[in-house]
Amino acid sequence: MDLKDVMAANLRRIRHDRDLTQEELAEMTGLSARYIGSIERARVSASVTILGKIAMALNVEPGELLDVRARR
Repeated sequence: MDLKDVMAANLRRIRHDRDLTQEELAEMTGLSARYIGSIERARVSASVTILGKIAMALNVEPGELLDVRARR
């Protein structure tokens, strides 16, 4: 199991649950929408700093983004 895939699936699910676009999440985190999309497609690995920024913006614990049990 690749944690990039786990994070991609969880990020996409949580973002959709909050009715946010990639562009809106990008604004909230100070990242580019292209980078958010790359994370959601598991094309890049997010650093712990980026993981923290995304978790803070989504109001979740960073571990929730890496939780293998939460994948759909």
